[in-house]
Amino acid sequence: MAFKVGDAVMVLDENLSGVIIGINGDVVSLETENGFSLDFNSNELVLDASEKTMQTGLFNKSSIGSVIFQKEEPKRRSQKKVRAKDRYEPIMEVDLHIHQLVKSYKGMSNYDMLTLQLDTARYKLDWAIKKRIQKLVFIHGVGEGVLKIELDYLLGRYGNVKFYDANYQKYGLGATEVYIFQNK
Repeated sequence: MAFKVGDAVMVLDENLSGVIIGINGDVVSLETENGFSLDFNSNELVLDASEKTMQTGLFNKSSIGSVIFQKEEPKRRSQKKVRAKDRYEPIMEVDLHIHQLVKSYKGMSNYDMLTLQLDTARYKLDWAIKKRIQKLVFIHGVGEGVLKIELDYLLGRYGNVKFYDANYQKYGLGATEVYIFQNK
């Protein structure tokens, strides 16, 4: 076999490979990957085809290794930056003001309006529990406090919720925040 200086070769009966640094007749000198210089007969060596195609191809050995390393490296999932005060903001707001629920409330009695508001609150709370939404705010307004009392009574019947006054800066006195305990 005709070797030339710079060819990548492997030794037949040993686990050695390297690059040819010199040829003297039938004796070939090669430098191993560890930097040692060794002499072998040419019939003990074989051309390393995979090494040759890697170096003559589009990529060299080091760039292929780095590409493989990058592809095998697990990717870090980027997390969206959330401010501390936004972390505690409720996800869902339900406005129970009667003008937000119907187009026209003329002809409705106070009992009808209160019943509609409480039915809406019950429906939205059940929906939030089913969709596994952890926090929601019921905006009921200040008024005479009848809706707030009835809403507190409704929420007290649920065993998996905790309720308290919502953020005063954002809602004033007219809102109740509900925290829903999630069972796995």
